[in-house]
Amino acid sequence: MRRVVRQSKFRHVFGQAVKNDQCYDDIRVSRVTWDSSFCAVNPRFVAIIIEASGGGAFLVLPLHKTGRIDKSYPTVCGHTGPVLDIDWCPHNDQVIASGSEDCTVMVWQIPENGLTLSLTEPVVILEGHSKRVGIVAWHPTARNVLLSAGCDNAIIIWNVGTGEALINLDDMHSDMIYNVSWNRNGSLICTASKDKKVRVIDPRKQEIVAEKEKAHEGARPMRAIFLADGNVFTTGFSRMSERQLALWNPKNMQEPIALHEMDTSNGVLLPFYDPDTSIIYLCGKGDSSIRYFEITDESPYVHYLNTFSSKEPQRGMGYMPKRGLDVNKCEIARFFKLHERKCEPIIMTVPRKSDLFQDDLYPDTAGPEAALEAEEWFEGKNADPILISLKHGYIPGKNRDLKVVKKNILDSKPTANKKCDLINVPKKTTDMASVQNEAKLDEILKEIKSIKDTICNQDERISKLEQQMAKIAA
Repeated sequence: MRRVVRQSKFRHVFGQAVKNDQCYDDIRVSRVTWDSSFCAVNPRFVAIIIEASGGGAFLVLPLHKTGRIDKSYPTVCGHTGPVLDIDWCPHNDQVIASGSEDCTVMVWQIPENGLTLSLTEPVVILEGHSKRVGIVAWHPTARNVLLSAGCDNAIIIWNVGTGEALINLDDMHSDMIYNVSWNRNGSLICTASKDKKVRVIDPRKQEIVAEKEKAHEGARPMRAIFLADGNVFTTGFSRMSERQLALWNPKNMQEPIALHEMDTSNGVLLPFYDPDTSIIYLCGKGDSSIRYFEITDESPYVHYLNTFSSKEPQRGMGYMPKRGLDVNKCEIARFFKLHERKCEPIIMTVPRKSDLFQDDLYPDTAGPEAALEAEEWFEGKNADPILISLKHGYIPGKNRDLKVVKKNILDSKPTANKKCDLINVPKKTTDMASVQNEAKLDEILKEIKSIKDTICNQDERISKLEQQMAKIAA
């Protein structure tokens, strides 16, 4: 009997690098020995961690600013040690978080049209780690909730809106954490660690829900990410140093649902997952290829689709969220590949004859609106992402500025879950009057800040108009 080829609309997905003039050239990509992707992308900007003398810095470029990037181009440079990881906020395209060797996490607000001057003042500095911070990851559905993980083997979850650490998981990992991934609604996280364990953790109850020892036998770094159906996908190495990928069900982690061996290269495989198409793209650090697989409910569950190959090895990789893609060209993924001195976009498309919108390729996808406020999530609520249609493309709306209101910790309400009261607050009872004064003061400070921001914006606008006038006059 002839073998029937499995039907899949993604069998012919092909990748194509853009032309040279659409690359970002002359960028000194960071040489730090750290296995993060060094690049973060959203529908407005591409951010790249770069070499910086005397501290840590990253570039933030508007997507259209291709070509050669001037050496004097402004950077985001507030860290005193090299930047190890960056992540754009999914609910505000102008807010980005960075983790650094200086043990801090900083959250930055990028001006709407990009940087005109180097940015040294973050909106908020989050201090709580005792060693370098190598991982930052925003909550997928709750506004202003940010997770950071450091080489002190601790995971801290912050309310960025108040600058407070609200959950501190510092006793769950006995060794270095390689990566952390939120599930679809942000109720659980999964981690891969140097002790070869993959853990599924409920951060609010502060308990390990599932755990697999020696998910991959090899000593080199692993990765673990959540899929939309709640399963966990991992990449790692076998005892013979072959690269592996595996699929696990957190309800029973004795045996993997699927386990595949790939090759003997030694680069760490960074997985990028698209929940809308169930495709996983694997980009090996130091490889010159991107392999992609479709995850389905039928055996062998992880189906190899194809490989995109190029000549140059990749130093890092950025992955565009779905709403930043060109739906008219049947583009289902866009990568930003970092070379030693440039960043090259790679476009993945499904060839179709029709020019009409292909709704089977673009089911409704996660939009930029947060489903929950930080406080609701910390109190125990969950919500799936708010979906948007891409039928007419995505038009970025106006982002509201990130405001940080430092609370008086003494006034914090006792939460239902005592474990959440991480910062051991002295149990003082403040009289009603002082609480009201505190609230009033907060209000006044907020108003002062908002007026100052307005003045700043107007100043910038005036100087721009004056420059235009001078040009016209000349």
